[in-house]
Amino acid sequence: MKNRIALNAAAFLCAAAFASTNALALSIDFETLTDEAAVTNQFAGVTFSNATARKAGFSLNEADFPPHSGNFVASDEGGPMTLLFSSPVTQVSAFFTYAAPLTLTAWDAFDAFLGSTLSAFSTNAALSGDPGSSPNEFLELASASGISKLTISGDAGGGSFVLDDLSFTPKALPVPEPATAALTAIALAGLLARRRFAGSALV
Repeated sequence: MKNRIALNAAAFLCAAAFASTNALALSIDFETLTDEAAVTNQFAGVTFSNATARKAGFSLNEADFPPHSGNFVASDEGGPMTLLFSSPVTQVSAFFTYAAPLTLTAWDAFDAFLGSTLSAFSTNAALSGDPGSSPNEFLELASASGISKLTISGDAGGGSFVLDDLSFTPKALPVPEPATAALTAIALAGLLARRRFAGSALV
């Protein structure tokens, strides 16, 4: 009975280990920050530079730059905003309201260019945006090889955009082939059987 329980536990741990290789998207809505706080390393998995928290009704002009959700956004401060990921991500996205054209550029761990995307308008501010635009434009970059750095460029001096509801997906570890999983399960079963035999030999 004990050996059956041990074998079941081993099989469960094996399955859990394989399942853990599948990465899930992480989201940041900035609601835990305080108004005008520098956004740096408050959130797991990413470090910001040239970013400041803005709160609706306080330092944020929400009439032109409404948050996508809640009351807080992150704004560029002093130049292009940079996001450094603690491990490569396969996807990064957010909702942007901007007063100058945006360029999002992705880089790998060796600072090699992976790709870029542009905003659809020159400005999409709620009251003064280009005709046909609307606030909180969704922009996304993806790379199977893994994004380690994202730069977001608007006005060179900063103060030109806000982003909200950032999402990124850490690159998953390689998932073992079914044959590998089967071999691992067999090895675990063999180890348990050997321990059982050794235990009975000592009785």
